[in-house]
Amino acid sequence: MTTDALANAVTEELADWEGRELAAFTTRRPESKERYLSGSGLPVKRVYTPADLPEDWSDIGLPGRYPYTRGPYPTMYRGRTWTMRQIAGFGQAEETNERFRYLIAQGQTGLSVDFDMPTLMGLDSDDAMSLGEVGREGVAIDVLPDMEALFDGIDLENISVSMTINPSAWILLAMYVAVAERRGYDLNKLSGTIQNDILKEYVAQKEWIFPVRPSMRIVRDTIVHCSREMARYNPVNISGYHISEAGANAQQEIAFTMAITKAYVEDVVAAGVDVDSFAPRLSFFFVSQADLFEEVAKFRAVRRYYARMMRERFGAEDPQSMRLRFHAQTAAATLTKPQPMNNVIRTALQALSAVLGGAQSLHTNGLDEAYTIPSEQAMKTALRTQQILADETGVPHVIDPLGGSYYVENLTGELERGIDDYLEKIEALGGVVAAIEQGFFQREISDTAYEFARRKAAGDRPVIGVNKYVDETDSEKIETHQLDPASEARQIARLRRIRQDRDPRRAAAALDRLLAVAKDGDANLMPATIEAVKAHLSMGEITGALREVFGSYTETPVF
Repeated sequence: MTTDALANAVTEELADWEGRELAAFTTRRPESKERYLSGSGLPVKRVYTPADLPEDWSDIGLPGRYPYTRGPYPTMYRGRTWTMRQIAGFGQAEETNERFRYLIAQGQTGLSVDFDMPTLMGLDSDDAMSLGEVGREGVAIDVLPDMEALFDGIDLENISVSMTINPSAWILLAMYVAVAERRGYDLNKLSGTIQNDILKEYVAQKEWIFPVRPSMRIVRDTIVHCSREMARYNPVNISGYHISEAGANAQQEIAFTMAITKAYVEDVVAAGVDVDSFAPRLSFFFVSQADLFEEVAKFRAVRRYYARMMRERFGAEDPQSMRLRFHAQTAAATLTKPQPMNNVIRTALQALSAVLGGAQSLHTNGLDEAYTIPSEQAMKTALRTQQILADETGVPHVIDPLGGSYYVENLTGELERGIDDYLEKIEALGGVVAAIEQGFFQREISDTAYEFARRKAAGDRPVIGVNKYVDETDSEKIETHQLDPASEARQIARLRRIRQDRDPRRAAAALDRLLAVAKDGDANLMPATIEAVKAHLSMGEITGALREVFGSYTETPVF
């Protein structure tokens, strides 16, 4: 039977079933809702059939083969388990280094660094704006010796390191390079990523230092520098995760991420860089949300869309340029303070969807993260969740086990088409930067967040322990992380000591050189920034000086 004949036969049988068995049954026992929706609001049919499969088998295809719907590599987890990368960061560098060593001892296979708010915003720990925030929700990094202490005793050639930081990311990369050079490492052996996705900040997370266009220049400079000097390092980790956490749904997360990706690639190509020289080092970061099947379909859809975009729009020829590789993190926004032990189950199911969707690395959230950064025990439980998935369930033994599912394939196609729909709207506005300046992304996300909050308040979106099966008393008590109150004072004292002890002439010369490079739009900021951090210029001194060149940014509010 041909594909068309099968689809016609199934459609006829479905209509017959709806008129007979279904109609008779629902007369006696109606369904609980008039309509069912996915997490992103797509209509969900009660049953899917072969008629819902794509017409062209190549849309599904095989793993490691274009368009990579089923995974970027032919063997996936049969060849190598995903990297288990639990994020950590608090207090001073030495405190976070101790947590890193603990996690490595527990079997973690990659490091991920969380930075405190002053570091994220390019402020020094002794800045008036930093008071009370130093080391509170991440590690404090002001100067090169902080970075040296952060990775003390850790072989950076043999473990990948991800740094979750954006507006000041290039300075942290410069410090990382300086540490590696001082240890005599081969920069081409370093693996990992800085997030460095500044456009997503204007769209969702709201952490920036400079206006959009000079910030794009910095991203371009890091991509170009790493493509020439650091063969295995990912200079940008384009992030849908924070778009989702700001309130976007799954469709918006992948559509906005692809729009941002297109803007970065266009910018670097416009600088005269061949797409195949840098695209293989682009990496991605997505959330793994609560709707299990939609999340699996989301990962498959964005992988396929990216492959087609890179080949058809940008002319990529290297298969590595078309393979979307992504890190996933379970959804912090779904964690609840009431009944916090429920968060273990939420995290396990979200981790499962990331693995079924073919993630290359994964962070699982701690059960206590609705309260504070996770405790050591919560981190261990989260890591063990991944290890059980990898070693006890058999899930990694089959590549893309939901491939061919009528529902998942249909949803994959719907989400891929939705990306195209959004990109057409964004192009009509003049592209990503223009859409940011017009508040398009911000309005889309705020409208979706409001609708989700409305449905949750009405009970249409159940959250166990919050609006359904609620405890009368708050009986679940858990251990939470406690920050050393003296940590901030120690960090400020060290920063001031390093400023006092550095060579003032070298520091002044490095700053002058950095400003001269910043004023030349065709020059690359990375070499001058590496020299600046080696001269022990601080994070705040570098960003403060560059504000005089680049200016600052104020968002147009969206209501």
